[in-house]
Amino acid sequence: MTSIKLPNLEAFITRRNSLIQHIRTTSGSGVVVLNTAKEVFRSRDSDYPYRHDSDFYYMTGFCEPQSYLVLQVTPTSSTSIIFCRPKDLEREIWDGLRLGPELATQYLGVDQAFSVEELNAMMPDLLKNQTHIYSRLAISSDMDALLREWLNSLRAKARLGIKVPQHFHDIEPLIHEMRLTKDAIEISLMRKAGKIAANGHIRAMQTSRPGLREYHLEAELLYEFRRNGAQSVAYNSIVATGQNACILHYKASDAELKNGDLCLIDAGCELDSYASDITRTFPVNGKFTTPQKEVYEIVLAAQQEAIRHSILGNEFQKPHEKALEILVAGLFDLKILNQATHGTVANAIENKSYQPYYMHRTSHWLGIDVHDVGSYREPMSSDDSSRILREGMILTVEPGLYFRPSPEVPEKYWNIGIRIEDDVLVSSKGNEILSSDAPVAINDIEGLMSSSGN
Repeated sequence: MTSIKLPNLEAFITRRNSLIQHIRTTSGSGVVVLNTAKEVFRSRDSDYPYRHDSDFYYMTGFCEPQSYLVLQVTPTSSTSIIFCRPKDLEREIWDGLRLGPELATQYLGVDQAFSVEELNAMMPDLLKNQTHIYSRLAISSDMDALLREWLNSLRAKARLGIKVPQHFHDIEPLIHEMRLTKDAIEISLMRKAGKIAANGHIRAMQTSRPGLREYHLEAELLYEFRRNGAQSVAYNSIVATGQNACILHYKASDAELKNGDLCLIDAGCELDSYASDITRTFPVNGKFTTPQKEVYEIVLAAQQEAIRHSILGNEFQKPHEKALEILVAGLFDLKILNQATHGTVANAIENKSYQPYYMHRTSHWLGIDVHDVGSYREPMSSDDSSRILREGMILTVEPGLYFRPSPEVPEKYWNIGIRIEDDVLVSSKGNEILSSDAPVAINDIEGLMSSSGN
């Protein structure tokens, strides 16, 4: 028996079968070789917490290191093989239980399983007389070295009539295209991850008060994530108060939460390998000042308009364009941009006059990775057009405005950094905000914080 939690078996079998069918359609036959992530050394006798490779997990549901998936595909049949760590009582006493090849076929739904110690001996035979290899290309030097070793072993037997694969295909675009559209199981997990992360943001707002430190709020987030079953953060949490909110990838530090300042929190959890990604900005003392409200209302309006356009059939680019129109119009309203220098809103967008105050995109894909995979362009499109939003795609919507001290910015807005981010599922029933439990309206935030004693 294993302590590893293995999700719905049929989903992973279905994904492998879809990949197998694609290979049949494009190449007729071939061999897929996909490895998982390596363990990473942290310091003396210590590794970083292990995190499996996302593509490998998507195809197998398996979280152990030192693992390989091999798919042998012919026009009429296929064989799925897992190479994994063998059972080892001594290592399991120290590091935890291993699944082992004896149980891998049952738990992972593959046809065959072997110890990873047999990989190098078996792979040349699995590759011989094949024409096509599907693997990651120029990504892992370790994997490249293994492929060279296996192929050189075959080349040494060429006089025996053994054929060596001649065509190499990058497996990543194929799997990434599959990952872009989420199935019902993935969507259910991401709903749960969104709710857990939203509760973390609520807890941070309820805890906030002048005199605390950024790391205090980070601790509240972590507690709420783990308390509700999330295994990890999805990324390093950003807890940024005052001027720190104008640093996009700031990490929570020891800065003091001060009366009258805002706090920006960008934090999400990882639940069963799936990410949430939420940003909220709120007043440390529970009450927005007038300048803070003015900026916040612009960002919120931009986000709401972008969400309205994150719908089935729209281009991925459309929410960004709609958010940008409102943000730039807001910069004119705040007297940060002016008609004499920057012309109209359209001129300012064309000339990118907004970029000192809004320097990132409005959206990215979300899934197993927080910045999930999948092209933002339509595949095979002749004009390189933006991706059309389709059923089951999940994206973030996160406009923002950031005002560092500058002669162009009225002093009352200095050091105000505001971003609002939600996770949006595209559906034929209308889009669904997976992170909607975290309050976003000014009155709701102030009401929540007031009720908790701020």
